[in-house]
Amino acid sequence: MRDALFKTRITEMLGIRHPILCGGMGPRVSEAEYVAAVVNAGGMGFIVAAGFPDPDEFREQLRRCRQLTAGKGFGVNLYISRQAGGVERLKQQLAIVAEEGVLCVETAGASPEAVLPVLRDAGIKVLHKVPAVRYAHTAARLGVDAVIVVGNDCGGHPGIYGIGSMVQAARAPEEIALPIVIGGGIGSGRQLAATLAMGADAVLMGSRMLVSRELQIHPDYKAQVVRGDGSESIIVKTGLRDHHRVLNNDSAKAVAALDAAGASDFELYRPHVGGALATQAYASGDSALGMLDYGPAVVFADAVKPVEAIFDEMLDDARQALQRLGQLSGQA
Repeated sequence: MRDALFKTRITEMLGIRHPILCGGMGPRVSEAEYVAAVVNAGGMGFIVAAGFPDPDEFREQLRRCRQLTAGKGFGVNLYISRQAGGVERLKQQLAIVAEEGVLCVETAGASPEAVLPVLRDAGIKVLHKVPAVRYAHTAARLGVDAVIVVGNDCGGHPGIYGIGSMVQAARAPEEIALPIVIGGGIGSGRQLAATLAMGADAVLMGSRMLVSRELQIHPDYKAQVVRGDGSESIIVKTGLRDHHRVLNNDSAKAVAALDAAGASDFELYRPHVGGALATQAYASGDSALGMLDYGPAVVFADAVKPVEAIFDEMLDDARQALQRLGQLSGQA
């Protein structure tokens, strides 16, 4: 593991060596083995709670991660559904997260207001993810501990405004006093150094990590990601105003056709967007069907490697970027 190169409010808050967070990448993708590898490499990862609706299985994932990290802190991704009863469905998982002493949560979706009291009482740090700075103001007023702002380059849900990560990285630290994490299209150390230089405290990665050796997805899919150049994604579900950047596969093309036709009834989309399709794709390696989160940062995913090797390359790259800045400023 590389020595610490940066010290930020996020590294201090989470007790991690490097300001690198790896966001939840969907049900049955960000599991204990992968999250533990991220933590052991000096970053912070998040087990996706939605992947384990069975309480006993979810609890076992948390305990497995704690065992693999030798007791180091790790995170959980909590998706707060905007549909009726979304918070109610989270209550059991919230209790388990609190009982198992999880260090932090990455919340996304609807407002975290309803779940904050439970998390605060348990001493769990809350990093709320938003797709635009305007939403970060609301999260800050609610009292979250940090805000993750993702740009239009992110695989997954970039929001409806199409604001690029470069703009988010420069603007968010000016507007929000809380620790800021920037995600979307990030996969190199140069971007890490630049993001910190603009005032943020850490970066969040997803698509870049699809080739992590510890990630439990099919080798054929990882090989496909390695071959990708970042141009293979498309934003769909615009008709539902639930923009989703995914691999441009058969399911995505069907959803894009519904968008183009002006469809707004979720039942028309349901056959193409069900989570079981994505789970099957990751397990089988056949990526034709399913909403598979996929962003342009796959261009940096040049080979299947351990998480620690990916981090090491990023940090070496960041160090070179700092040296270049020193040379340009005449300080080297």
